[in-house]
Amino acid sequence: MTHPAQRLREEVAYIAYHFHWGYADLLSLTHGERRAWVREIAGINTALAEGRGAR
Repeated sequence: MTHPAQRLREEVAYIAYHFHWGYADLLSLTHGERRAWVREIAGINTALAEGRGAR
């Protein structure tokens, strides 16, 4: 199991890398909101990798 602080850093880094949102903005999101954005980004990346383009 991933430590909660490590998971938070991973989520924040992933979203910040792709959307260029600021640290304070990302920390203001609830865990559920961050997880939803992580899923959306992952879906976009998968679609692009499979040549389907972004949704």
